[in-house]
Amino acid sequence: MNPCWDARADLVVVGTGVAGLTAALRAAELGLRVLVVTKDAADGGNTRWAQGGVAVVLGDVPADSVGRHVEDTRVAGAGLCDEDATARIIAGGPAAVARLRARGAVFDSEGDRLARTREGGHTAFRVVHAGGDATGAEVERALLAASRDGRVPMLEHHTAVDTLRTPAGEVAGLLVLDAGGVPGVLTAPAVLLATGGAGQLYQATTNPAVATADGVAIGLRSGAPVADLEFVQFHPTVLYTGEGARGRCPLVTEAVRGEGAFLVDSTGARVMAGLHPLADLAPRDVVSAAITRRLAELGEDHVYLDATHLSAAEFRRRFPTVLAACLAVGVDPAATPIPVSPAAHFSCGGVVATVDGRTAVPGLYAAGEVARTGLHGANRLASNSLLEGLVVGTRAAEAVAADLALGVLAEPRLAACPPVPAAPVADRDTLQRVMSRYAGIGRDAEGLAVVGSVLDVSAVDRPLDTRERVEDAALTLTARALIAAAASREESRGCHVRDDFPAVSPDSARSQAVRLTPSGQPVLDSSASPEFTLAVALT
Repeated sequence: MNPCWDARADLVVVGTGVAGLTAALRAAELGLRVLVVTKDAADGGNTRWAQGGVAVVLGDVPADSVGRHVEDTRVAGAGLCDEDATARIIAGGPAAVARLRARGAVFDSEGDRLARTREGGHTAFRVVHAGGDATGAEVERALLAASRDGRVPMLEHHTAVDTLRTPAGEVAGLLVLDAGGVPGVLTAPAVLLATGGAGQLYQATTNPAVATADGVAIGLRSGAPVADLEFVQFHPTVLYTGEGARGRCPLVTEAVRGEGAFLVDSTGARVMAGLHPLADLAPRDVVSAAITRRLAELGEDHVYLDATHLSAAEFRRRFPTVLAACLAVGVDPAATPIPVSPAAHFSCGGVVATVDGRTAVPGLYAAGEVARTGLHGANRLASNSLLEGLVVGTRAAEAVAADLALGVLAEPRLAACPPVPAAPVADRDTLQRVMSRYAGIGRDAEGLAVVGSVLDVSAVDRPLDTRERVEDAALTLTARALIAAAASREESRGCHVRDDFPAVSPDSARSQAVRLTPSGQPVLDSSASPEFTLAVALT
Protein backbone atom coordinates (compact mmCIF):
# COMPACT_ATOMS: atom_id res chain seq x y z
CA MET A 1 0.00 0.00 0.00
CA ASN A 2 1.46 3.35 -1.03
CA PRO A 3 1.09 6.64 0.91
CA CYS A 4 -1.99 8.64 -0.05
CA TRP A 5 -1.44 11.99 1.69
CA ASP A 6 1.37 14.15 3.02
CA ALA A 7 2.30 17.05 5.31
CA ARG A 8 5.49 18.99 5.96
CA ALA A 9 7.29 20.39 8.99
CA ASP A 10 10.73 21.28 10.30
CA LEU A 11 10.36 18.82 13.16
CA VAL A 12 8.02 15.87 13.64
CA VAL A 13 7.64 14.82 17.28
CA VAL A 14 6.32 11.30 17.91
CA GLY A 15 4.63 11.20 21.29
CA THR A 16 2.69 13.52 23.60
CA GLY A 17 4.23 12.75 26.98
CA VAL A 18 6.52 14.95 29.02
CA ALA A 19 9.51 14.70 26.64
CA GLY A 20 7.55 15.09 23.41
CA LEU A 21 5.41 18.04 24.47
CA THR A 22 8.33 19.80 26.18
CA ALA A 23 10.34 19.48 22.97
CA ALA A 24 7.44 20.60 20.77
CA LEU A 25 6.79 23.70 22.88
CA ARG A 26 10.46 24.68 22.94
CA ALA A 27 10.80 24.12 19.18
CA ALA A 28 7.76 26.32 18.55
CA GLU A 29 9.31 29.04 20.75
CA LEU A 30 12.42 28.85 18.56
CA GLY A 31 10.33 29.44 15.45
CA LEU A 32 10.32 25.90 14.03
CA ARG A 33 7.32 24.44 12.23
CA VAL A 34 6.41 21.55 14.52
CA LEU A 35 4.00 18.68 14.00
CA VAL A 36 3.21 16.27 16.84
CA VAL A 37 2.00 12.74 16.13
CA THR A 38 0.41 10.34 18.62
CA LYS A 39 -1.31 7.03 17.98
CA ASP A 40 -3.87 7.62 20.73
CA ALA A 41 -5.56 10.67 22.21
CA ALA A 42 -3.10 13.40 23.19
CA ASP A 43 -3.40 12.53 26.88
CA GLY A 44 -3.23 8.77 26.36
CA GLY A 45 0.44 8.22 27.13
CA ASN A 46 2.41 7.18 30.18
CA THR A 47 3.21 10.57 31.70
CA ARG A 48 -0.16 11.10 33.34
CA TRP A 49 0.23 7.88 35.32
CA ALA A 50 3.43 9.02 37.05
CA GLN A 51 2.68 9.42 40.74
CA GLY A 52 5.82 10.24 42.71
CA GLY A 53 7.14 13.51 41.33
CA VAL A 54 10.18 15.22 39.85
CA ALA A 55 13.54 14.70 41.54
CA VAL A 56 15.27 18.08 41.58
CA VAL A 57 17.66 20.06 43.78
CA LEU A 58 16.36 23.63 44.12
CA GLY A 59 18.84 24.78 46.76
CA ASP A 60 16.42 25.18 49.65
CA VAL A 61 16.87 21.79 51.35
CA PRO A 62 19.72 21.84 53.89
CA ALA A 63 22.64 19.49 53.11
CA ASP A 64 21.24 18.49 49.70
CA SER A 65 23.10 19.34 46.51
CA VAL A 66 23.31 18.53 42.83
CA GLY A 67 26.40 16.47 43.59
CA ARG A 68 24.49 14.42 46.15
CA HIS A 69 21.67 13.82 43.67
CA VAL A 70 24.23 12.73 41.07
CA GLU A 71 25.79 10.31 43.56
CA ASP A 72 22.40 8.80 44.47
CA THR A 73 21.71 8.33 40.75
CA ARG A 74 25.09 6.66 40.22
CA VAL A 75 24.57 4.31 43.17
CA ALA A 76 21.16 3.27 41.89
CA GLY A 77 22.58 2.85 38.37
CA ALA A 78 24.98 0.16 39.60
CA GLY A 79 28.07 1.31 37.74
CA LEU A 80 26.57 1.97 34.32
CA CYS A 81 25.50 5.63 34.50
CA ASP A 82 27.31 7.93 32.10
CA GLU A 83 28.83 10.44 34.50
CA ASP A 84 28.82 13.43 32.18
CA ALA A 85 25.25 12.86 31.02
CA THR A 86 24.06 12.31 34.58
CA ALA A 87 25.67 15.51 35.85
CA ARG A 88 24.33 17.61 32.97
CA ILE A 89 20.76 16.34 33.17
CA ILE A 90 20.54 16.72 36.95
CA ALA A 91 22.12 20.19 36.82
CA GLY A 92 19.43 21.17 34.29
CA GLY A 93 16.63 20.25 36.68
CA PRO A 94 15.97 23.60 38.39
CA ALA A 95 15.62 25.50 35.10
CA ALA A 96 13.42 22.75 33.67
CA VAL A 97 11.05 22.84 36.65
CA ALA A 98 10.94 26.64 36.48
CA ARG A 99 9.95 26.46 32.79
CA LEU A 100 7.27 23.90 33.57
CA ARG A 101 5.82 26.08 36.32
CA ALA A 102 5.88 29.06 33.95
CA ARG A 103 3.77 26.96 31.57
CA GLY A 104 1.15 26.53 34.27
CA ALA A 105 2.07 23.43 36.28
CA VAL A 106 1.10 23.74 39.95
CA PHE A 107 3.13 21.78 42.51
CA ASP A 108 2.21 21.12 46.12
CA SER A 109 3.63 23.66 48.55
CA GLU A 110 4.38 24.06 52.23
CA GLY A 111 4.26 27.73 53.09
CA ASP A 112 6.40 29.67 50.62
CA ARG A 113 8.35 26.67 49.29
CA LEU A 114 7.54 23.56 47.30
CA ALA A 115 6.69 20.47 49.33
CA ARG A 116 9.16 17.56 49.09
CA THR A 117 9.05 13.85 49.65
CA ARG A 118 11.68 11.15 49.60
CA GLU A 119 11.65 8.00 47.50
CA GLY A 120 13.72 4.85 47.20
CA GLY A 121 17.44 5.41 46.63
CA HIS A 122 17.33 9.10 47.57
CA THR A 123 19.30 10.26 50.58
CA ALA A 124 17.40 13.56 50.83
CA PHE A 125 13.87 14.93 50.52
CA ARG A 126 14.12 16.32 46.98
CA VAL A 127 11.08 15.03 45.07
CA VAL A 128 8.59 17.80 44.28
CA HIS A 129 5.04 16.60 43.64
CA ALA A 130 1.57 17.73 42.59
CA GLY A 131 -1.88 16.68 43.71
CA GLY A 132 -0.32 14.56 46.43
CA ASP A 133 0.42 11.58 44.20
CA ALA A 134 -0.80 12.86 40.82
CA THR A 135 2.32 14.62 39.55
CA GLY A 136 2.25 13.09 36.08
CA ALA A 137 -1.37 14.09 35.57
CA GLU A 138 -0.55 17.72 36.45
CA VAL A 139 2.55 17.77 34.24
CA GLU A 140 0.55 16.38 31.31
CA ARG A 141 -2.33 18.80 31.92
CA ALA A 142 -0.05 21.82 31.94
CA LEU A 143 1.90 20.80 28.84
CA LEU A 144 -1.24 19.96 26.86
CA ALA A 145 -2.87 23.24 27.86
CA ALA A 146 0.22 25.14 26.71
CA SER A 147 0.29 23.18 23.45
CA ARG A 148 -3.32 23.73 22.51
CA ASP A 149 -3.17 27.44 21.89
CA GLY A 150 -2.54 26.97 18.18
CA ARG A 151 1.26 26.86 18.41
CA VAL A 152 1.64 23.08 18.26
CA PRO A 153 -0.44 21.21 15.65
CA MET A 154 -1.21 17.61 16.62
CA LEU A 155 -2.26 14.55 14.68
CA GLU A 156 -4.05 12.37 17.19
CA HIS A 157 -4.79 8.70 16.43
CA HIS A 158 -1.98 8.59 13.85
CA THR A 159 0.44 5.67 14.15
CA ALA A 160 4.14 6.08 13.33
CA VAL A 161 5.28 3.15 11.16
CA ASP A 162 8.83 3.95 10.01
CA THR A 163 11.12 6.83 9.13
CA LEU A 164 11.71 8.12 5.63
CA ARG A 165 15.39 7.91 4.75
CA THR A 166 17.67 9.29 2.06
CA PRO A 167 20.02 7.03 0.06
CA ALA A 168 22.74 8.04 2.55
CA GLY A 169 20.65 6.77 5.47
CA GLU A 170 19.64 10.16 6.86
CA VAL A 171 16.17 10.51 8.35
CA ALA A 172 13.96 12.98 6.54
CA GLY A 173 10.41 12.26 7.60
CA LEU A 174 7.95 9.70 8.87
CA LEU A 175 5.53 7.17 7.40
CA VAL A 176 2.28 7.08 9.37
CA LEU A 177 -1.18 5.55 9.32
CA ASP A 178 -4.11 7.88 9.94
CA ALA A 179 -7.08 7.03 12.13
CA GLY A 180 -8.63 5.05 9.28
CA GLY A 181 -5.45 3.13 8.49
CA VAL A 182 -4.67 5.19 5.39
CA PRO A 183 -0.89 5.65 4.99
CA GLY A 184 0.64 9.09 4.61
CA VAL A 185 4.04 10.75 4.81
CA LEU A 186 5.25 13.59 7.01
CA THR A 187 8.35 15.08 5.43
CA ALA A 188 10.74 16.85 7.79
CA PRO A 189 14.51 17.11 8.19
CA ALA A 190 14.18 16.09 11.86
CA VAL A 191 12.15 13.42 13.65
CA LEU A 192 12.13 13.19 17.46
CA LEU A 193 11.14 9.87 19.02
CA ALA A 194 9.39 10.45 22.35
CA THR A 195 7.24 7.35 22.34
CA GLY A 196 7.73 6.18 25.92
CA GLY A 197 8.41 2.67 27.14
CA ALA A 198 7.84 -1.02 26.55
CA GLY A 199 5.79 -2.23 29.50
CA GLN A 200 3.47 -4.23 27.24
CA LEU A 201 6.28 -6.75 26.75
CA TYR A 202 4.98 -8.22 30.02
CA GLN A 203 1.63 -9.50 31.25
CA ALA A 204 1.49 -7.18 34.28
CA THR A 205 2.79 -3.64 34.07
CA THR A 206 2.20 -0.14 35.42
CA ASN A 207 2.23 1.14 31.81
CA PRO A 208 -0.88 1.85 29.74
CA ALA A 209 -1.73 -0.11 26.59
CA VAL A 210 0.18 2.33 24.34
CA ALA A 211 3.59 1.36 25.80
CA THR A 212 4.54 -1.05 23.02
CA ALA A 213 8.18 -0.09 22.29
CA ASP A 214 7.30 1.60 18.98
CA GLY A 215 10.18 4.06 19.17
CA VAL A 216 12.80 1.40 19.91
CA ALA A 217 11.69 -0.51 16.82
CA ILE A 218 11.67 2.61 14.64
CA GLY A 219 15.11 3.55 15.89
CA LEU A 220 16.53 0.10 15.14
CA ARG A 221 15.00 0.00 11.65
CA SER A 222 16.42 3.47 10.99
CA GLY A 223 19.95 2.27 11.72
CA ALA A 224 20.36 3.61 15.25
CA PRO A 225 21.89 1.42 17.96
CA VAL A 226 19.98 0.72 21.17
CA ALA A 227 21.59 -0.08 24.50
CA ASP A 228 20.81 -1.26 28.04
CA LEU A 229 17.55 -2.94 26.96
CA GLU A 230 18.20 -5.80 29.38
CA PHE A 231 17.62 -3.41 32.29
CA VAL A 232 13.85 -3.45 32.78
CA GLN A 233 12.84 -1.93 36.09
CA PHE A 234 10.05 -3.70 37.96
CA HIS A 235 8.29 -1.41 40.42
CA PRO A 236 8.22 -3.16 43.80
CA THR A 237 4.75 -2.06 44.87
CA VAL A 238 1.91 -2.49 42.42
CA LEU A 239 -1.53 -3.07 43.92
CA TYR A 240 -2.24 -6.80 43.94
CA THR A 241 -5.75 -7.31 42.59
CA GLY A 242 -5.82 -11.08 42.35
CA GLU A 243 -4.02 -14.03 40.81
CA GLY A 244 -3.24 -13.64 37.12
CA ALA A 245 -3.53 -9.85 36.99
CA ARG A 246 -3.00 -8.59 33.43
CA GLY A 247 -2.46 -5.27 31.69
CA ARG A 248 -1.98 -1.97 33.50
CA CYS A 249 -1.98 -2.50 37.26
CA PRO A 250 -2.46 0.37 39.74
CA LEU A 251 0.82 1.73 41.08
CA VAL A 252 1.39 2.31 44.80
CA THR A 253 3.90 5.12 44.66
CA GLU A 254 7.27 4.76 46.36
CA ALA A 255 6.48 7.96 48.22
CA VAL A 256 4.22 5.93 50.52
CA ARG A 257 7.39 4.24 51.79
CA GLY A 258 9.00 7.68 51.83
CA GLU A 259 6.36 8.64 54.40
CA GLY A 260 7.26 5.67 56.61
CA ALA A 261 5.38 2.64 55.23
CA PHE A 262 7.21 -0.69 55.22
CA LEU A 263 6.93 -4.10 53.54
CA VAL A 264 5.91 -7.24 55.42
CA ASP A 265 5.16 -10.78 54.31
CA SER A 266 2.13 -12.89 55.21
CA THR A 267 3.72 -13.82 58.55
CA GLY A 268 4.23 -10.18 59.49
CA ALA A 269 8.03 -10.33 59.03
CA ARG A 270 9.74 -7.27 57.55
CA VAL A 271 10.84 -8.00 53.98
CA MET A 272 13.74 -5.53 53.84
CA ALA A 273 15.15 -6.04 57.33
CA GLY A 274 18.94 -6.33 57.21
CA LEU A 275 19.13 -6.31 53.40
CA HIS A 276 20.18 -2.72 52.68
CA PRO A 277 21.21 0.38 54.65
CA LEU A 278 18.17 2.23 53.31
CA ALA A 279 15.86 -0.68 54.19
CA ASP A 280 12.44 -0.12 52.55
CA LEU A 281 13.82 2.92 50.69
CA ALA A 282 16.55 0.94 48.95
CA PRO A 283 16.74 1.32 45.15
CA ARG A 284 13.90 -0.35 43.27
CA ASP A 285 15.95 -3.21 41.86
CA VAL A 286 16.99 -4.22 45.38
CA VAL A 287 13.44 -4.07 46.76
CA SER A 288 11.84 -5.89 43.81
CA ALA A 289 14.43 -8.66 43.97
CA ALA A 290 13.94 -9.02 47.73
CA ILE A 291 10.18 -9.31 47.33
CA THR A 292 10.59 -11.88 44.56
CA ARG A 293 12.91 -14.00 46.72
CA ARG A 294 10.56 -13.84 49.71
CA LEU A 295 7.58 -14.85 47.57
CA ALA A 296 9.53 -17.80 46.17
CA GLU A 297 10.44 -18.92 49.69
CA LEU A 298 6.81 -18.73 50.87
CA GLY A 299 5.20 -19.99 47.65
CA GLU A 300 2.97 -16.91 47.56
CA ASP A 301 2.26 -14.19 45.02
CA HIS A 302 2.13 -10.95 47.03
CA VAL A 303 3.42 -9.21 50.14
CA TYR A 304 1.98 -6.24 52.04
CA LEU A 305 2.81 -2.56 52.41
CA ASP A 306 1.95 -1.41 55.91
CA ALA A 307 0.98 2.27 55.97
CA THR A 308 -1.40 2.05 58.91
CA HIS A 309 0.70 4.54 60.89
CA LEU A 310 -0.76 7.26 58.64
CA SER A 311 -4.17 8.57 59.61
CA ALA A 312 -7.02 8.23 57.13
CA ALA A 313 -7.01 12.00 56.63
CA GLU A 314 -3.25 12.14 56.04
CA PHE A 315 -3.33 9.25 53.58
CA ARG A 316 -6.21 10.87 51.69
CA ARG A 317 -4.35 14.19 51.49
CA ARG A 318 -1.01 12.79 50.32
CA PHE A 319 -2.09 9.81 48.26
CA PRO A 320 -5.57 10.32 46.80
CA THR A 321 -4.79 8.28 43.67
CA VAL A 322 -3.48 5.30 45.65
CA LEU A 323 -6.40 5.55 48.06
CA ALA A 324 -8.96 5.43 45.24
CA ALA A 325 -7.31 2.35 43.72
CA CYS A 326 -7.18 0.59 47.10
CA LEU A 327 -10.79 1.36 47.98
CA ALA A 328 -11.86 0.07 44.57
CA VAL A 329 -10.63 -3.40 45.55
CA GLY A 330 -11.90 -3.21 49.13
CA VAL A 331 -8.68 -2.24 50.92
CA ASP A 332 -8.57 0.62 53.44
CA PRO A 333 -4.86 1.58 53.76
CA ALA A 334 -5.43 3.32 57.07
CA ALA A 335 -6.79 0.14 58.61
CA THR A 336 -5.04 -2.74 56.86
CA PRO A 337 -1.77 -3.30 54.95
CA ILE A 338 -1.96 -2.98 51.17
CA PRO A 339 -1.37 -6.17 49.12
CA VAL A 340 1.40 -5.49 46.59
CA SER A 341 3.70 -7.27 44.14
CA PRO A 342 6.30 -6.18 41.54
CA ALA A 343 5.33 -5.38 37.93
CA ALA A 344 7.16 -4.13 34.83
CA HIS A 345 7.54 -0.38 35.13
CA PHE A 346 10.36 1.34 33.22
CA SER A 347 12.87 0.65 30.44
CA CYS A 348 16.26 1.92 31.56
CA GLY A 349 17.66 1.48 28.04
CA GLY A 350 16.56 2.55 24.59
CA VAL A 351 17.77 4.33 21.49
CA VAL A 352 21.30 5.57 22.19
CA ALA A 353 21.18 9.38 22.37
CA THR A 354 23.13 12.28 23.78
CA VAL A 355 21.75 14.65 26.41
CA ASP A 356 20.78 16.80 23.42
CA GLY A 357 18.70 13.97 21.95
CA ARG A 358 20.99 13.34 18.97
CA THR A 359 21.31 9.72 17.83
CA ALA A 360 23.85 8.08 15.52
CA VAL A 361 21.51 8.68 12.55
CA PRO A 362 21.41 12.24 11.14
CA GLY A 363 17.92 13.69 11.46
CA LEU A 364 16.80 11.22 14.14
CA TYR A 365 16.52 12.37 17.77
CA ALA A 366 15.22 10.65 20.90
CA ALA A 367 14.13 11.85 24.35
CA GLY A 368 12.35 10.42 27.36
CA GLU A 369 11.95 6.75 28.19
CA VAL A 370 12.57 5.65 24.60
CA ALA A 371 16.09 7.11 24.76
CA ARG A 372 19.19 5.79 26.45
CA THR A 373 21.11 8.90 27.51
CA GLY A 374 23.18 7.15 30.18
CA LEU A 375 21.30 8.75 33.09
CA HIS A 376 19.71 5.57 34.41
CA GLY A 377 22.45 3.00 34.00
CA ALA A 378 21.39 -0.44 35.20
CA ASN A 379 18.51 0.85 37.34
CA ARG A 380 16.62 4.16 37.36
CA LEU A 381 16.53 6.27 40.49
CA ALA A 382 12.94 7.11 41.46
CA SER A 383 11.47 10.30 39.93
CA ASN A 384 14.42 10.87 37.59
CA SER A 385 12.22 10.02 34.59
CA LEU A 386 10.07 13.18 34.55
CA LEU A 387 13.27 15.14 35.18
CA GLU A 388 14.94 13.55 32.15
CA GLY A 389 11.93 14.20 29.94
CA LEU A 390 11.85 17.88 30.87
CA VAL A 391 15.58 18.48 30.48
CA VAL A 392 16.33 16.38 27.40
CA GLY A 393 13.08 17.38 25.67
CA THR A 394 14.16 21.03 25.87
CA ARG A 395 17.73 20.30 24.82
CA ALA A 396 16.60 18.14 21.88
CA ALA A 397 14.47 20.95 20.47
CA GLU A 398 17.41 23.33 20.77
CA ALA A 399 19.68 20.76 19.07
CA VAL A 400 17.28 20.45 16.14
CA ALA A 401 17.15 24.24 15.75
CA ALA A 402 20.96 24.41 15.85
CA ASP A 403 21.37 21.58 13.33
CA LEU A 404 18.87 23.21 10.97
CA ALA A 405 20.70 26.53 11.23
CA LEU A 406 24.01 24.83 10.47
CA GLY A 407 22.55 23.07 7.44
CA VAL A 408 23.69 19.62 8.57
CA LEU A 409 20.30 17.88 8.16
CA ALA A 410 19.06 16.19 5.01
CA GLU A 411 16.89 17.78 2.37
CA PRO A 412 13.54 15.98 2.76
CA ARG A 413 12.95 15.82 -1.00
CA LEU A 414 15.86 13.37 -1.25
CA ALA A 415 14.08 10.79 0.92
CA ALA A 416 12.50 7.75 -0.62
CA CYS A 417 8.74 7.38 -0.15
CA PRO A 418 8.34 3.67 0.52
CA PRO A 419 5.15 1.61 0.64
CA VAL A 420 3.95 0.24 3.97
CA PRO A 421 6.62 -2.28 5.04
CA ALA A 422 6.24 -5.81 6.37
CA ALA A 423 7.89 -7.14 9.53
CA PRO A 424 7.84 -10.22 11.78
CA VAL A 425 4.84 -10.21 14.11
CA ALA A 426 4.45 -12.64 17.02
CA ASP A 427 1.24 -13.36 18.88
CA ARG A 428 1.13 -10.77 21.67
CA ASP A 429 -0.36 -13.03 24.32
CA THR A 430 2.31 -15.66 23.67
CA LEU A 431 5.07 -13.04 23.70
CA GLN A 432 3.92 -11.53 26.99
CA ARG A 433 3.58 -14.93 28.60
CA VAL A 434 7.11 -16.13 27.77
CA MET A 435 8.67 -12.72 28.51
CA SER A 436 6.98 -12.67 31.93
CA ARG A 437 8.00 -16.25 32.67
CA TYR A 438 11.60 -16.17 31.44
CA ALA A 439 12.73 -12.55 31.01
CA GLY A 440 11.31 -10.79 34.07
CA ILE A 441 12.95 -10.71 37.51
CA GLY A 442 15.26 -13.71 37.54
CA ARG A 443 16.57 -14.99 34.21
CA ASP A 444 18.85 -17.75 33.02
CA ALA A 445 20.35 -18.92 29.75
CA GLU A 446 17.86 -21.73 29.28
CA GLY A 447 14.82 -19.51 29.79
CA LEU A 448 16.12 -16.76 27.51
CA ALA A 449 16.71 -19.39 24.83
CA VAL A 450 13.09 -20.51 25.23
CA VAL A 451 11.90 -16.94 24.59
CA GLY A 452 14.01 -16.74 21.45
CA SER A 453 12.73 -20.08 20.16
CA VAL A 454 9.09 -19.20 20.82
CA LEU A 455 9.45 -15.88 19.01
CA ASP A 456 11.19 -17.53 16.07
CA VAL A 457 8.45 -20.13 15.73
CA SER A 458 5.48 -17.82 16.25
CA ALA A 459 6.56 -14.71 14.32
CA VAL A 460 5.12 -14.31 10.83
CA ASP A 461 5.87 -11.50 8.38
CA ARG A 462 2.86 -9.18 8.14
CA PRO A 463 2.32 -5.83 6.43
CA LEU A 464 2.31 -3.04 9.03
CA ASP A 465 -1.02 -1.69 7.84
CA THR A 466 -2.83 -1.39 11.19
CA ARG A 467 -1.95 0.07 14.56
CA GLU A 468 -2.14 -3.37 16.16
CA ARG A 469 0.34 -4.87 13.69
CA VAL A 470 2.72 -1.94 14.11
CA GLU A 471 2.62 -2.43 17.88
CA ASP A 472 3.01 -6.21 17.75
CA ALA A 473 5.93 -5.92 15.33
CA ALA A 474 7.60 -3.42 17.67
CA LEU A 475 7.11 -5.72 20.65
CA THR A 476 8.50 -8.66 18.67
CA LEU A 477 11.63 -6.81 17.55
CA THR A 478 12.25 -5.25 20.97
CA ALA A 479 11.81 -8.58 22.76
CA ARG A 480 14.40 -10.14 20.45
CA ALA A 481 16.83 -7.30 21.08
CA LEU A 482 16.24 -7.49 24.83
CA ILE A 483 16.88 -11.21 25.12
CA ALA A 484 20.02 -10.92 22.96
CA ALA A 485 21.41 -8.36 25.40
CA ALA A 486 20.18 -10.26 28.48
CA ALA A 487 21.74 -13.53 27.28
CA SER A 488 25.07 -11.82 26.66
CA ARG A 489 25.21 -10.14 30.08
CA GLU A 490 26.38 -13.05 32.22
CA GLU A 491 26.12 -11.33 35.58
CA SER A 492 23.50 -9.80 37.88
CA ARG A 493 23.59 -6.00 37.89
CA GLY A 494 20.86 -3.49 38.71
CA CYS A 495 17.49 -4.72 37.49
CA HIS A 496 19.06 -7.46 35.34
CA VAL A 497 19.10 -10.54 37.59
CA ARG A 498 20.61 -13.78 36.26
CA ASP A 499 19.87 -16.79 38.45
CA ASP A 500 22.74 -18.66 36.76
CA PHE A 501 25.15 -15.71 37.22
CA PRO A 502 24.13 -14.20 40.57
CA ALA A 503 27.23 -12.07 41.13
CA VAL A 504 28.30 -8.75 39.66
CA SER A 505 31.16 -9.13 37.17
CA PRO A 506 33.70 -6.27 37.30
CA ASP A 507 34.54 -7.03 33.67
CA SER A 508 30.95 -6.28 32.61
CA ALA A 509 30.73 -2.69 33.88
CA ARG A 510 29.82 -1.34 30.45
CA SER A 511 26.73 -0.93 28.34
CA GLN A 512 25.92 -3.22 25.44
CA ALA A 513 24.74 -1.86 22.10
CA VAL A 514 22.41 -3.76 19.77
CA ARG A 515 21.96 -3.10 16.05
CA LEU A 516 19.97 -4.69 13.25
CA THR A 517 21.72 -6.79 10.63
CA PRO A 518 20.83 -6.17 6.96
CA SER A 519 18.38 -9.07 7.27
CA GLY A 520 16.65 -7.39 10.22
CA GLN A 521 18.02 -9.50 13.07
CA PRO A 522 19.09 -7.74 16.30
CA VAL A 523 22.72 -8.52 17.17
CA LEU A 524 25.15 -7.22 19.74
CA ASP A 525 27.54 -4.57 18.47
CA SER A 526 30.68 -5.60 20.32
CA SER A 527 32.99 -3.29 18.39
CA ALA A 528 32.66 -0.33 20.76
CA SER A 529 30.70 1.17 23.63
CA PRO A 530 27.45 3.06 22.88
CA GLU A 531 29.18 6.32 23.83
CA PHE A 532 32.06 5.70 21.43
CA THR A 533 29.73 4.64 18.62
CA LEU A 534 27.63 7.76 19.08
CA ALA A 535 30.65 10.06 19.30
CA VAL A 536 32.05 8.70 16.04
CA ALA A 537 28.70 9.05 14.27
CA LEU A 538 28.34 12.66 15.39
CA THR A 539 31.88 13.66 14.45
